[in-house]
Amino acid sequence: MDFKGNDQDRILLVDGMALMFRAFYASAATGYIRRTKAGIPTNAVYGFMRYFWDAVQKFNPTHIACCWDLGGKTFRSGQFAAYKGNRSDAPDELIPQFDIIRDVMDSLDIPNISSVGYEADDCIGTLAAKFSEEMDVLILTGDHDMLQLVSPKTSVIIMKKGVGNYMVYTPDSLMEEKNLTPIQIIDLKGLMGDTSDNYPGVRGIGEKTALKLVQEYGSIEAILANLDGLTKSVRTKIEADLEMLHLCRGLAQIRCDVELVCSSDSCRFELNPVQVVSKFEELEMASVCSWMGVAVV
Repeated sequence: MDFKGNDQDRILLVDGMALMFRAFYASAATGYIRRTKAGIPTNAVYGFMRYFWDAVQKFNPTHIACCWDLGGKTFRSGQFAAYKGNRSDAPDELIPQFDIIRDVMDSLDIPNISSVGYEADDCIGTLAAKFSEEMDVLILTGDHDMLQLVSPKTSVIIMKKGVGNYMVYTPDSLMEEKNLTPIQIIDLKGLMGDTSDNYPGVRGIGEKTALKLVQEYGSIEAILANLDGLTKSVRTKIEADLEMLHLCRGLAQIRCDVELVCSSDSCRFELNPVQVVSKFEELEMASVCSWMGVAVV
């Protein structure tokens, strides 16, 4: 998939949470936390920009928006109290960098998008549905749950280890690699659950069995319509956890109907060099301007 030299409109929807956590832990693992002279930690900001700018150069978007969680309760935690209940608090050095990274996006004239009661995933899903009607959509993330958003107009870019390593998923490559359609990702998660998000799925059914069932029958509805054809063990597990199965499938599904104010014009990617240089000089990161090729004459 060639993006260079292609002037067709395309929007890059950035999973800000995924990039920020990846950037923080990749650099914090060395034991060194980059800080300004005033002692403000900026390692996640610097790493975020490395990941972000590499993707901008590779995928050449004409439009960009960055989506964020707001913290606090969401509609999912209202449906299932233990949802993400296993997550530890963010490290102290990371907390002040949340706002700094959003300020950096502001300086790049890139909209920061979020919504009370929803996750960044839901904002991305909503914007993908909205903008796919007028341009190609690219989603930059490390979260495989986003694969459910793949469509003929929406590609999901999964970040691999290191900077510059990506797997771009289209409907064809998703089917080729995983033998699944995008919507089947939701059913798979409903059956097997998600330890990262702390919902169980059907107790006793792991990824291998869930994958086999979804590939063989196509959907949860078809599995339930053919319970008599399942092994006694699998049928018993599903029948015992029917309510949880439906709940977990709902938790796994990314919402694409969040009320958001975000126009394509507001997302057009056009840097203001004065703003950019001012922000990175403030953060004592002049080197970022140099590898972005931004300078004020």
